[in-house]
Amino acid sequence: MRSSAAIDAIPNSLEAFWMPMTPNRKFKKDPKFFVAAEGMYYTTSGGERILDAIAGLWCVNAGHCHPRIVEAIRTQAGKLDYSSSFGIGHPAVFNYANRLQQIVPPGFNHVFLAGSGSEAVDTALKLALAYHRARGEGHRQRLIGRIRGYHGVGFGGLSVAGIGWQRQQFGVMLPGVAHLPDTHEIQRNAFSRGQPEHGTDRLRDALDGLLYAHDPSTIAAIIVEPVAGAGGVLPPPRGYLEHLRKVCDEHHILLIFDEVVTGFGRLGAPFAAQALGVTPDLITCAKGMTNGAVPMGGVLVHDKVHSAMMTGSEAAVEFSHGYTYSGHPLACAAAIATLDVYEDEGLFEHAAKLALPWEQALHGLRNAPYVIDIRNLGLLGAVQIESAPGAFGQRARDCAAVCHEDGVFVRALGESLILSPPLIADETQILKIVETIGRAAKSL
Repeated sequence: MRSSAAIDAIPNSLEAFWMPMTPNRKFKKDPKFFVAAEGMYYTTSGGERILDAIAGLWCVNAGHCHPRIVEAIRTQAGKLDYSSSFGIGHPAVFNYANRLQQIVPPGFNHVFLAGSGSEAVDTALKLALAYHRARGEGHRQRLIGRIRGYHGVGFGGLSVAGIGWQRQQFGVMLPGVAHLPDTHEIQRNAFSRGQPEHGTDRLRDALDGLLYAHDPSTIAAIIVEPVAGAGGVLPPPRGYLEHLRKVCDEHHILLIFDEVVTGFGRLGAPFAAQALGVTPDLITCAKGMTNGAVPMGGVLVHDKVHSAMMTGSEAAVEFSHGYTYSGHPLACAAAIATLDVYEDEGLFEHAAKLALPWEQALHGLRNAPYVIDIRNLGLLGAVQIESAPGAFGQRARDCAAVCHEDGVFVRALGESLILSPPLIADETQILKIVETIGRAAKSL
């Protein structure tokens, strides 16, 4: 079969495609397929509708197959399918960068575009090193990440990340990297609503210790997710990000916010930097940039970083970095249409209004079987399921599987069910997500 119909046909063999982040042999013994999507729902190959409680993979903020985004991609594909950004331009990429300025935090007047969140993180780390070199401080080469942080799968992002099983196959990673503790403190903060009250004291001491162990003048950047995503949806305790900003200012260290998950409305504001009132020096983003429709990532660059790089001969390349798909025309078309949808449908404002009903519904699971913690901020959430002895995370995976059979798509990571519904969700759909998880927990 060579026609376009082959795209939707159930394959007669599953062996050729090596699936990412998946136990391939297990999946291929009992495969599950989505063949269509619209709004809040996927459609399976068997015709069942599945409520999407994780926005695809943290990215489909405006709902699946939004007609305005689909049409923008279709129109662009028929006009200019590809153009490099290496030494040549096309209007869409500049129009998107200009349009993005309307929603970014003050001072972020430039964006360096990439093809994914992983590429965006590696770009930000390289930019931090290049920035200090441009300032005559090339000895600043140390990068600081955080335990349970996730920053994509490039060697830079994986080096600063702190989820052990994702690193264990690949050796020692980049040299000169250290890690801060994660923000989760279940003993004092279990079932916190929003930002936990406790923990900043412990984290402050850990940061002081790290700076003592590694001369601050050698540190180029500290990178954190404002809310850790793949590590289990871990909101920062009150005052923690503010303290990070203060320490970075004192020691001339760049602060990078990885907002691949939290960017574009997830916390009820365009970026977590605005929602939480802390301004970093670089912001990575992806996922919600294009509503997941076309791969795209980027680094929002503060003026102080950009200005430091704009030195030397005008004929010289200021930053020796870039990707074949930086500013891809189809991605830019999707991104512009996505911004239109966010604005015209008031989705950031809707997310802000929905945050409290989401919190209240989610914490209604507090007494469900095996639930040992619930965490939330904005339209992010996690339900932590106690593991059975010798079977870490199995109960959470079983719970996610039962939810899928009951018509709700959630994701299990470690002991936690990860939740990030599209920003178009309503309270009825929220209740369905929570009630389905409750029934699944009772079945364990």
